[in-house]
Amino acid sequence: MTSPATRIWTDLDFGQSGKQVGALMVDHSVTRSAYGMIPVPAAVIGTGDGPTVLMVAGTHGDEYEGQIVLTELIRELDPAEVSGRLIILPALNLPAAKAGERVSPHDGGNLNRVYPGDPAGGPTQQIAYYVESVLMPLCDVFMDLHSGGSSLDYLPLSMVGLTGDDVIDIPALALADAFNAPNTMVWSTNTVGGNSEDAARRNGLIALSGEFGGRGVASPGGIALVRRGVRNGLIHLSILEGAIDRRGKSRLIDVPGYAYYVYAPREGVYVQACELGDMVEAGQVAGTIHNPEQPDREPATVTFKSAGLLVCERAKGRVEPGDCLAHLAVDFTGTLPGQ
Repeated sequence: MTSPATRIWTDLDFGQSGKQVGALMVDHSVTRSAYGMIPVPAAVIGTGDGPTVLMVAGTHGDEYEGQIVLTELIRELDPAEVSGRLIILPALNLPAAKAGERVSPHDGGNLNRVYPGDPAGGPTQQIAYYVESVLMPLCDVFMDLHSGGSSLDYLPLSMVGLTGDDVIDIPALALADAFNAPNTMVWSTNTVGGNSEDAARRNGLIALSGEFGGRGVASPGGIALVRRGVRNGLIHLSILEGAIDRRGKSRLIDVPGYAYYVYAPREGVYVQACELGDMVEAGQVAGTIHNPEQPDREPATVTFKSAGLLVCERAKGRVEPGDCLAHLAVDFTGTLPGQ
């Protein structure tokens, strides 16, 4: 079946050698601009003689470490250094990135929940469709750089989703090993759908993502980690020359299911009782929820249902029922592909 045509257009030539910096022009007709376009920044760097890597950040606009590192790459890389081709989109959901928000202010779209997208939809749906149907078929490897955004904070970790196909899974794990984040989450069942890893799997790509900070700030430590990890990955893929900079062995972890998440049972102000990186036990207090507007009301105590490593915690004090307060991970105990 032939895929419907995208409405996104660009002057970039993905088959041309050298360095091109331009934009993907996303149709957005509104009252103030009848023929308006959203210019999503994009670059193509390299010779084409080697693998093609699609690198994106700003899938969520309030996640900054990847955005900074990819803009650095666009400025600093000499195409003569690149054996292959890099397609780089440092602010993929540009409206969200400019607003500093998780979702697009134009259509409320969460770009990492709408793949494969819709060429006739709003801006978020159009971008997802273009990435999956136009860009990914040009590529061999996909990197999607995230952090916890303004509502969460993460222990730095890379992520690999196992597909069941050793031809994809073994090199994906090798890429994560080269990236050398302190932790590598290996999962076989993702808790959310419609994300970029799903799109990469449908296109048979080696895929790596990760969470490298949060709290709605561009953390120097997170930026340094992503900068080193991305360069390590490109060296591993023989796209750049050099030696991989390792800082110890990455810990393999997994999140088995929702029993490892903690959610707010009521509204109020959340005070956490643990720190990122702590090992916690089932039944241990995760924190308390206070109600300043009802000062005579006792705080609610929130506990962990399971034991594990605290890899993610709430970055905002005020919470409502259903807000994620924390989640845990455990050491990966499954069988790795090829073993």
